[in-house]
Amino acid sequence: MLSKFRVYATVPASDIDRAMRWYEEKLGFKPREKTPGGCIYEAGEGSAFTLYPTDNAGKSPATLLGFEVSDLAAEMSDLRKRGVKFEDYDLPNLKTKEGIATMGPARIAWFKDSEGNILSVVQPR
Repeated sequence: MLSKFRVYATVPASDIDRAMRWYEEKLGFKPREKTPGGCIYEAGEGSAFTLYPTDNAGKSPATLLGFEVSDLAAEMSDLRKRGVKFEDYDLPNLKTKEGIATMGPARIAWFKDSEGNILSVVQPR
C-alpha cells in the first residue's frame, strides 16, 4: 500500500527561472537536481518537492505546500525579513490575526510564492 511510502509535492511554475530564484532566495532551498522538466528541492526528513513549468501555476485556491515548524513566530519573522508577505483571511471558517489562524490544535500562516501558489507554515500544538 502507498501509505508506507514517503510523499513529495509538485508545485507549478509559470516562469520556472523566477520560481527557482524565489524558492532559493526567500525560502533558502538549494536545488538537488535540475532537469528540463523542472527542479527538485530536498526539504527536511527526506521529503522533497519539484517545481515544474506549466501555465497552470497559481490557479489552485488551496494550499499546495506546507512546512511544519516548531516556532511559527520565529519562522514568520525570518520569512518577512526575506520579503515574504503573509495572507490575511476573514472567512466564515477561517480568520487570521496578524497572519495566523488557529485551527484545531495547530497554528497556521499562509503566503504565496512568486507564481501565486499558496504555501503555509504550520506549528502543531
